[in-house]
Amino acid sequence: MPHWHSACPLIRARSTAPGHYALVNIVRNIVTTTSIPQANDPDTSEPQQSAAASEEAATPIDSAPAAERDDQAPASPAPQTSTEDAAAPVTPSSDDQAPAPAQPATAALDAGSAVSDEKIAWSDVPAHPFARIDEAGTVYVVDDGSERVIGGYPEGIPAAPYALYERRFADLEATIRLFEDRLASLAPKEIDQTLTTIREAVVSPNAIGDLAGLRARVEALGAVAEQRKEQAREERRAAREAALVERTAVVERAEAIGSQDPDKTHWKQSGQALRDLLDEWKTLQRRGPRLDKSTEDELWKRFSSARTQFDRRRRQYFSALDQAQAEAKHIKEALIAEAEALQGSTDWGATSGAYRDLMNRWKAAPRASRREDDALWARFRAAQQVFFDARRAKDEATDSEYRANLEAKEAILVEAEKILPITDLEQAKSQLRQIQDRWDEVGRVPSADLHRIDARLRAVESAVRQAEEKEWQRTNPETRARAEGMLGQLEDQVAQLEADVARARAEGDDKKAANLADALSTKKAWLDQIRASMA
Repeated sequence: MPHWHSACPLIRARSTAPGHYALVNIVRNIVTTTSIPQANDPDTSEPQQSAAASEEAATPIDSAPAAERDDQAPASPAPQTSTEDAAAPVTPSSDDQAPAPAQPATAALDAGSAVSDEKIAWSDVPAHPFARIDEAGTVYVVDDGSERVIGGYPEGIPAAPYALYERRFADLEATIRLFEDRLASLAPKEIDQTLTTIREAVVSPNAIGDLAGLRARVEALGAVAEQRKEQAREERRAAREAALVERTAVVERAEAIGSQDPDKTHWKQSGQALRDLLDEWKTLQRRGPRLDKSTEDELWKRFSSARTQFDRRRRQYFSALDQAQAEAKHIKEALIAEAEALQGSTDWGATSGAYRDLMNRWKAAPRASRREDDALWARFRAAQQVFFDARRAKDEATDSEYRANLEAKEAILVEAEKILPITDLEQAKSQLRQIQDRWDEVGRVPSADLHRIDARLRAVESAVRQAEEKEWQRTNPETRARAEGMLGQLEDQVAQLEADVARARAEGDDKKAANLADALSTKKAWLDQIRASMA
């Protein structure tokens, strides 16, 4: 029989947890106890006794807590084999009374043990529902209706003759209970190995208790184990399906990155995303369930292909970018050469236009690399700056010459603004003509002040022009003829209304007189407006 600690995955999995070392030792003792001394055999009793003692000394049994010893009570007491045994009272089952305290393993089968010197006579041996001891000290267990020898005490029966074997039974039961507790977390292979080992352990154990009930419990546990194995297989299948979905999602995300438009791809971020996906793939492989080899190989092939495609497109993109940047550099160096050729020109107007054209061509040119483009732009601006600095120096010299003209024109503006407001149009027009002549004779002013002083003169000119237009409209012969005709008509209507009002009042018709008076008021208002416009 294989060693329990190595053959039972359950115990192997739990052997490192606190509180399970005792159980491992118990099971090891149960499985390895195979030597059974033969009772009433003077030729072999001593060697058997020594072997049993050596076995117990080699594999000590720790006492299990009383709470774990919930053995089933037997259905009926075990058969008795002698008159003395039949006369002995039946002791309560383990459900009614806790078993006697377990003795140390060194107090095992030989009566000459130094652990306990207390012995009892055979007649004082208590009855047991599952065991008996004969006069020679041989221990029998009642197993499925028959007896078999499981040990003996040839040198004297100890005070608790059944304790060791009852403890072995309790240890077996504790092992089965542990397997029941751990069943839901075990894999099918571990379930089979552990169940096989437990079944072997309960075939013919050197233990006292309801062995038939224990075997029935193991067999019932076998049915539960089959259900658990089926459940575990279903869980494993579901886990594989979930793992397939997760890994397929990783592959599809990698393929999406690999198939991006190169012109719209952020290469640094996308490259990091692919590296993160590779780490995620490795984590899923390391921690998740295994897929079948063909599926795993196919997914990895797709993932690797996406990475390869991304790397190839990145190399192609940057190769084309390097070529385009080299061409852009060549174009901009040509523009710089043209700008440098113009920087000494004194044809200020034409050269300024040429530089504007060069600037438009620079903006339309493709970009070089950022570092090179910045350096090229600095050279282009430096060439322009030479020309514009020279033009600015010339303008500043010219402005200093025109400053006296500015003072003269500002004095003329003070005189021109005194024309306003206009009271005599003809006099204002004469004064403005003289001012304009003197303005033109003064000449140019600094460019910075040109718009300011021109705006002030244009304001005076606009006021005189508006006054002239208003006067022309007033003195227009055609307009005046129309106004005089309307004036005559209104004067006749006013005279007629005045006569009608007087007649109505004379007749005593106050209502008619009031209506005619309102009409007369309106006509007089119109008449006043026409006379004012003609004046």
